[in-house]
Amino acid sequence: QVQLVESGGGLVQAGGSLRLSCAAYGRTFSFSSYAMGWFRQAPGKERVFVAHISWSGATTYYTDSVKGRFTISRDNAKNTVFLQMNSLKPEDTAVYYCAVKARGSTYYLRDEYDYWGQGTQVTVSS
Repeated sequence: QVQLVESGGGLVQAGGSLRLSCAAYGRTFSFSSYAMGWFRQAPGKERVFVAHISWSGATTYYTDSVKGRFTISRDNAKNTVFLQMNSLKPEDTAVYYCAVKARGSTYYLRDEYDYWGQGTQVTVSS
């Protein structure tokens, strides 16, 4: 069993920054063997892809709307993945979720991820 716990969300003004963390727990879960992803869900909308990082951290992908503002990283020694969010905009307001890339080869497909965390709320005021 794998448990993911997100933290670091909050209320911030437009132009501000937040750093989200996602810690993975599980006695038999080999965190360093799995790619990880961040998704977000705004009120009344579907959960959508934000960022992906390979198991080693060498490869990352981002949705176009966050490129140049968000950075995904990981610390395999601490079983944690991060999302540094800079130059935040009101349209970034959402609940942010991390997940384990469990199957497939398409980094942005929600169905290829498992073990979703409970989410952390990010609210950006204008």
